[in-house]
Amino acid sequence: MTDPDRIWTEAALRLRGEIGEGPYSSYIAPSAVRVDGGGQLILVTPTAYARDWVRRNAQRRINELWLGLDGLNRRLEVRCRAEVGHLSSTAPGEAPGQSAGQAPAALSAAFQGTIQPVADGPRAVRAAGLQPRLTFDSFVAAPGNAFALSMARQAASWAEGHFNPIFLCGPYGYGKTHLLNAIAWEAQRLRPQAKVVYLTAERFLSTFQRAIADRAMAGFKESLRSADMLLLDDVQFVGGKAATQEELLSTLTALIEDGARIILSADRAPMALTDIEPRLRSHLASGLTCAIEPGDRELKLAVARQRLQALSALGVVSGEPEAAVLEQLVERTPGSMRELEGAVNTLAAAAGPRLASLGVDEARALLGMAQRGGPERRITVDEIQKATAEHFALRQADLLSERRTRAIARPRQIAMYLCKQLTTRSYPDIGRRFGGRDHTTVLHGVRKIEELMPKDDQIARDVEALIRKLKG
Repeated sequence: MTDPDRIWTEAALRLRGEIGEGPYSSYIAPSAVRVDGGGQLILVTPTAYARDWVRRNAQRRINELWLGLDGLNRRLEVRCRAEVGHLSSTAPGEAPGQSAGQAPAALSAAFQGTIQPVADGPRAVRAAGLQPRLTFDSFVAAPGNAFALSMARQAASWAEGHFNPIFLCGPYGYGKTHLLNAIAWEAQRLRPQAKVVYLTAERFLSTFQRAIADRAMAGFKESLRSADMLLLDDVQFVGGKAATQEELLSTLTALIEDGARIILSADRAPMALTDIEPRLRSHLASGLTCAIEPGDRELKLAVARQRLQALSALGVVSGEPEAAVLEQLVERTPGSMRELEGAVNTLAAAAGPRLASLGVDEARALLGMAQRGGPERRITVDEIQKATAEHFALRQADLLSERRTRAIARPRQIAMYLCKQLTTRSYPDIGRRFGGRDHTTVLHGVRKIEELMPKDDQIARDVEALIRKLKG
C-alpha cells in the first residue's frame, strides 16, 4: 500500500464515523485519490453532484485529516471524474479501505484524447482504473456467480470458439467490475504483446466527446479498434446518448469483424436496457449473457472473512472474530458486497487488535459508534415511516396501503430500505409493519433502492436527507 493509499484509507474511515453511513456510501466510498501531471493530489468523485456535495460539506475536514496524517503539507483538490479524464491513481477506482498494490508500469496509462500507454514498450493494457487486487484469486465463487466466473476464465484464456460478446449483468456491487478486472489482468499475463483495453462506459463517453471537440476522431477510433480485447464496464450509462451509442455500435462491429474479444457489463440484461436503441441492444445480446445473482448469506460470510484476512495481512487486525460477530455483521449489512466490505473495514478499524476478543454486543456497539460518531440511538420503523411520508408530502397510511402508483411505491421502497439500514428488523418483520406485506416485497424494495442510488441523484439526495433527519 503506497503512502497516499494508507493516508486516504485512514482519513476516509475517520470521516465515515463523523458524517454517517449514508453520505459516506453515496459520496466518499465511490471516490478515489489520484495524482495529476504536476504531482497535485486530486480527490476524484464519480459525479458532479458528488463533487459539489464534498466541496460544501467535507472538503475542509478531509484536508484537516489529510494534513494531520500526511505531514508533507499537501492538500487535496476535489474534481469529478468527467473533469479529469484519467489520472494516475494511488488506488485506482477503489473505495476507501481497500488495499491496493502498485500497478506494473505496463498497466498504467495516460489519456490525451485517445487511449494510449505512458511508456514505449509492448502493447500493454490501456488501463482506466484497473485495480490490482481484483483478480481471479481474490474472487469469491458462489452458485449465483459460478457461470459468469466460468465464462470469464474462458475469455481470459483466449480460448477458441468463445462467445462474442460476453455480457455480464447483475445488481450493483456483486462482482461484475471484479470479473472484468480479473479478465484484463489474466489476459495480459497470458499474452503480454496483446492490446487489452479496459474502460468504463462513462470514460468511453467523455473520451468520445473530447475527441469530437478536439477534432481527433481518427485517433479515438484507432485507439479502440486496434484492440485485441475490449472490456467495457457499466454499459447502461450510454443510454439516451444517440451519438455515443452509434459510435459504440460501430466500434463493436469493427472489433468483432476483426476477431477481437469483447466483454461488457451492465446492471441489467441487454434487452432490458430500454434507454439504448434497439440495434445496439440486439448487438449486445447477440453473444452470451451471464447473469450474476445477489449474494446469499454464505457468500457474504466468505467475502467478510476474505476481507478480514486481507486486513490482517496489512497488520490492521490480528486474529479472527467469533462466528457470531461475523454473522451479525452480515445480517446488519444487507446491501452489496462493497457495502459489506466497508462495514468490515469499519469494525476492523474500530476494534484493531481486540477483534478476536470482541463479543456480539461490544461489536454491535463499536460498529454503531464508528459509523455514527457516538452512542447508537435506536430508530424505529414508525419514525422512518413518518419521516418518509412527511418528506414526500404523503400520509403514513399511504405507505401502508395497497396503492401502487409510482408517487407512493417509490417512497415506500425508500422507507423499507431505511428500515433495513437503520434498524435491526428482519425482512418479514418490516413487511408486517408495512401493511402485512411479504418479506420478498421488502427484499425487492431494498434492492431496488440499492440499484437506483448510484445512478439517480434525486433518490440519493432523498435518502441522504432522510438519514440526516432520522439521526438528528
